[in-house]
Amino acid sequence: MTAVALPPSPRTRVRRVAELASYEQATVYAIVDAAFLCHIAFRDDKGSHCIPTACWRIDGHLYIHGSNGSRMLKQLVNDTDVCVTITHLDGLVLARSAFNHTMNYRSAMVYGRFDKVSDIGPQHAAMDALMEKLAPGRLAHVRGGSAKEYAATTVLRIALDECAVKQRKGGPLDDAGDMAHVVWTGELPFTHGRGAAIADALNTSGMPAYAAAWSTESA
Repeated sequence: MTAVALPPSPRTRVRRVAELASYEQATVYAIVDAAFLCHIAFRDDKGSHCIPTACWRIDGHLYIHGSNGSRMLKQLVNDTDVCVTITHLDGLVLARSAFNHTMNYRSAMVYGRFDKVSDIGPQHAAMDALMEKLAPGRLAHVRGGSAKEYAATTVLRIALDECAVKQRKGGPLDDAGDMAHVVWTGELPFTHGRGAAIADALNTSGMPAYAAAWSTESA
């Protein structure tokens, strides 16, 4: 498959350590798909805010949802410019020099404006996609949303067409003059593991396959 590049805009062009940047659509999608949370930065008449919220992807859009009464969602439907960020921390990198210590990570920034998913069909499909992301197969087991619940919920989406990725992997990059300094160097990795499923005290059902498999899947 041919890689699709997203031409950098003045807002997404990475200038600091530009060699760590990527504008490939597949890389953006992979970082979004690995995330359950994103942070949305926006401004209103109260000032600047950066709020975490659940996120998921359908095709070329990142989706969020919340109560109709949410201050953030009310602001976002008013053609507000936003910056959405997702970051996965993969490890701490220890070098010979204190100032050459760094981190290994994968991050994505998305710029643009959210659109409201107003039609009932796409709104329901988006919420179904969120449930499938959280626990594939669970949608068939739970009570679906009621008309009242859907009426009280706002679903928004933002196009993934003005994005930038910055990521790092590997060991430290020591200065030549520091190579004689005797000290341990390397990476302290973070493993994004999953614990075993814990049944609720009021649970009345056997453990489904997606819950039993949770701890064996990569995060």
